[in-house]
Amino acid sequence: MIAGYCWPQSGSAGDTVDLMVSATGGSCRVEVLRIGASEQLAGTWEVTVGEQPVPGDCATEGCGWDPSLSIDIDPAWQPGFYLVRLTAGDGEVSEAFFVVRAAEPSETLLVLSTSTWAAYNDWGGPSFYTGGHESSQHRPLPRGFLDKPDPHRYRVARFGQLPRSEVDEYFDNYSYWSAAAGWANWERLFVAWAERNGVSLDYATSLDLHSRPDLLDGRRLYISIGHDEYWTEAMRDHVENWIEAGGAAAFFSGNTAFWQVRFGDDDRVIGYKLDFHLDPVMGTDAEHTVSTMWSDPLTGRPESEMTGVSFTRGGYAHCRRAPKGSGGYTIWRPDHWAFDGLRLIAGDVLGGEPVVVGYECDGCELELVDGLPVARSTGGTPASFEVLGTAPAHLWETAEAPPGMPDSYIGELNWVTERLGGGDTPENRERFAHGAAVMGWFKRGLGEVFTTGCTDWAYGLEHDDVATVTRNVIGRHIDLAAHQSGSPQ
Repeated sequence: MIAGYCWPQSGSAGDTVDLMVSATGGSCRVEVLRIGASEQLAGTWEVTVGEQPVPGDCATEGCGWDPSLSIDIDPAWQPGFYLVRLTAGDGEVSEAFFVVRAAEPSETLLVLSTSTWAAYNDWGGPSFYTGGHESSQHRPLPRGFLDKPDPHRYRVARFGQLPRSEVDEYFDNYSYWSAAAGWANWERLFVAWAERNGVSLDYATSLDLHSRPDLLDGRRLYISIGHDEYWTEAMRDHVENWIEAGGAAAFFSGNTAFWQVRFGDDDRVIGYKLDFHLDPVMGTDAEHTVSTMWSDPLTGRPESEMTGVSFTRGGYAHCRRAPKGSGGYTIWRPDHWAFDGLRLIAGDVLGGEPVVVGYECDGCELELVDGLPVARSTGGTPASFEVLGTAPAHLWETAEAPPGMPDSYIGELNWVTERLGGGDTPENRERFAHGAAVMGWFKRGLGEVFTTGCTDWAYGLEHDDVATVTRNVIGRHIDLAAHQSGSPQ
């Protein structure tokens, strides 16, 4: 056995990151690699290690392991995601990570969805999906969160096309939740594309966004990628206030900010979700921070106020018991600046071949005006929200849960209907059952927001239509030509 984790999860030049390792065999090779358009070896160490006890409550209290190695962040290291590859004497491999932040802020910030990784982490104990309400970040992540083979193949939207034996073999070797969360699914694909296309990025974690009110100062563009599901009040405050003041946000993500969480002691992530009545803040002055849906009446702050869209009006796509559609978006307003250079007409499909509309989708209430979909100003969707593209999606009922889901699973359709629809009845469920992934754009204060309304946008970046939209969104706020020569490779 070998496993490890780093703390802190981020730092800048001159900071020290501790690596905690538990392993059998007495020795361990540690390789630190910056992952971008290519892997760059930053350093290698041979470390003497031993087994460290795994506390029974490590899921909430952390492992409490002693450091095996202290890593000083070299000023020459580029900002980025640093994979820590651990190889035991018997050849077994495990991974940890840390993020290097820029010493001085640049124009574009990518915030990794580490609070979501924590919510899905079932290493050593329950995740938020298997009965847990608190998740310590002071423990390893399950296999597949940080590194996995061929993410284009082993993704939720493709599993249905693979032989059952191949899917079973994958999950014999990688965590069941490794298709739902982690760097290896979405952020890695985007970062590789960005560096090949001259987009210089700064990096941060969810905890950085939460705890550093000045993190976005001096930036022009904030980027969210993939599955960015769990947000604190402070994370939203910092992003939304910055947008109001003139910042631009690009949500190339889905299921975004569906759940409110809090950071507690030792930076653990707290999320009671459907068990919100057990949350200690209930009945106090802090009840609005209750760790349940952002769209719940208890919070009074739907995520669509920030992103324009919500999972409550979206759902699942291109996976079990969900509509496959075309795999892409039907485009409705082809003259929008996001589609410059594509020569689209209304009704064309964008991103169909790589299936960019897959897994989890966010939408809004829609109506037809002159034959085109228009967003209703309900559920927090801003009046200025412009619908650019749509694709069908569906919230699961409890009975539609895919294989492997815990017995405690309650369908999002049932839960959304109960909390927002006046009660979980067949009639009310029908109001929320037919959702959509909605791509859109809106102005907010002095700033603006673009959203894809789906987790899987990054899987289309090697295709011209998806890449063109992405360049248009980013290039609207930064000079890509000026960045081209200086981007790390």
